[in-house]
Amino acid sequence: MEHISTPKVENVKLLDRFTNKRPANGSLYLTATHLIYVDAAAGVRKETWIAHHHIASVEKLPISTTGCPLIIHCKNFRVAHFVIPRERDCHEVYTSLLKLSQPVKYEDLYAFFYYPKSDQDERLMEWKLSDLKMEYMRMGIPNKHWVLSDINKDFKVCSTYPTCLVVPKEASESTIIGSSKFRSRERFPVLSYYYKDNNAVICRCSQPLSGFSTRCEEDEKMLEIISRANPGSPFVYVVDTRPKLNAMANRAAGKGYENEDNYPNIHFQFIGIENIHVMRGSLQKLLEVCELKSPSMSNFLTVLENSGWLRHIKAIMDASVFLAKAVRDDNTSVLVHCSDGWDRTAQVCSLASILLDPFYRTIKGFMVLIEKEWISLGHKFSQRCHHLEFDPKEVSPVFTQFLECIWHLTEQFPCAFEFSEKYLLEIHDHVFSCQFGNFIGNSQKERQELKIFENTHSLWPFLLHRKQEFINPLYISNAYKTLQPNTFPFCFKFWCGMYNRFDKGMHPRQSVLDHLLECMNSKASLKTSETDMEDKLVKQNAPPADSCTLTKDYEDVPEMAELCEMHSEGSKL
Repeated sequence: MEHISTPKVENVKLLDRFTNKRPANGSLYLTATHLIYVDAAAGVRKETWIAHHHIASVEKLPISTTGCPLIIHCKNFRVAHFVIPRERDCHEVYTSLLKLSQPVKYEDLYAFFYYPKSDQDERLMEWKLSDLKMEYMRMGIPNKHWVLSDINKDFKVCSTYPTCLVVPKEASESTIIGSSKFRSRERFPVLSYYYKDNNAVICRCSQPLSGFSTRCEEDEKMLEIISRANPGSPFVYVVDTRPKLNAMANRAAGKGYENEDNYPNIHFQFIGIENIHVMRGSLQKLLEVCELKSPSMSNFLTVLENSGWLRHIKAIMDASVFLAKAVRDDNTSVLVHCSDGWDRTAQVCSLASILLDPFYRTIKGFMVLIEKEWISLGHKFSQRCHHLEFDPKEVSPVFTQFLECIWHLTEQFPCAFEFSEKYLLEIHDHVFSCQFGNFIGNSQKERQELKIFENTHSLWPFLLHRKQEFINPLYISNAYKTLQPNTFPFCFKFWCGMYNRFDKGMHPRQSVLDHLLECMNSKASLKTSETDMEDKLVKQNAPPADSCTLTKDYEDVPEMAELCEMHSEGSKL
């Protein structure tokens, strides 16, 4: 609160970029956690809440005849354009927001002083909702080829890996440690997904420290053991998700990629997904598309094409399809890495898992997947999402791209996912809001040091409590065992629901899926009321209704009249 010099400003206007509607005056409030704008025009109170941690930048423009403009760009792609009457008030709000939106230490994040009504025991139970050991058991592990290992207990082998890892049963401790020393950040090969239909697996790691000629006996043995763990195939695909030029540049710095001459049991494959810096620049260009006020069709398509964004989404999808096809159709295990194994590797491994396993297409399963592939295995959320004041060159929309790929899959397979677009957007919002502890810190080790589990709450129970809001009304359970998406260029489109979500003039007046879900909920409610009313009639010894037509015998029974009306409404739905 010490950063807030002006907690309330009156007569503030909030402009909508895509409508010519005259803005009403409202009140702007600054709290410790949110900016709140209240519009009480026409006697209807409308509130706009913006979490301070959502704010990416604040821009104060020169004063004009209407007031002093203040433009806020958010990490969830909201753009709020305020006009504040007095320049002094605008400057004070501006300086306050700069400080409130740029915390310098973890303890300043919202999650550490967000206290819903729950005690310590309930908080600890929240964090046990996603149990990775149970998830590995669901896959079919342990088995004769793969085991749960505590080799990384106390994070003694790899500081960015969790303590619960799945490794080949044949791999000795010396082999694993030797392999870790030969891999960037000690991120040795571990299991990501086990396809129990044919014993093929997806494993993940980081790049080897091979340089131009360096070898490691333990690492070569590790890949040989992974190959033997799948008797149905004589080799393993090693997939480097980087462009070959990037990998060769790393090779000159003493890192690089596997040499097939030293690993006789591998087939090596480059899949060119660009690095975090290219993706960051691409998103900045994409947002120019979002801010075009009245573009011509050719102008819109030109700017979208120049951003390269959809080409990058296609590259990620292509890589995931390759992994899924290798495992499902070729019965071949795959080892995936990029540079450090926590950006592109997380994207393609998690997407391939979704293509192979219907469980991950459910609301609960999607939570488990994010916990396993992103949170537990060490994605750098703090830097990539700019939670604190880090080097801005570390910021990149890696997780946003992952969610967009899921959205494209839901568009191609509308009956295959239990959740709707709204679920993806809600998760995206909370990755950046820092209201919950799941995405704070970059590894299990960091989260333990920050005492995330003792001092913050988990996002997943919060979302499960609101599960009905995120249900896809078209979902058919187990309609598709695996997904085989089309990745031709014409299958990719601009995600207006993500990037222009807050521009009300951009959207249809009503979402078809939202309306269908509303009808289904209404029908379920009527059915419940109908059942309750029938129970009441039974208790009153009234004869059961076998039609929706009232007779004179029941005209004086109010419960019966209400029941028949419900029958009629249910039939319409």
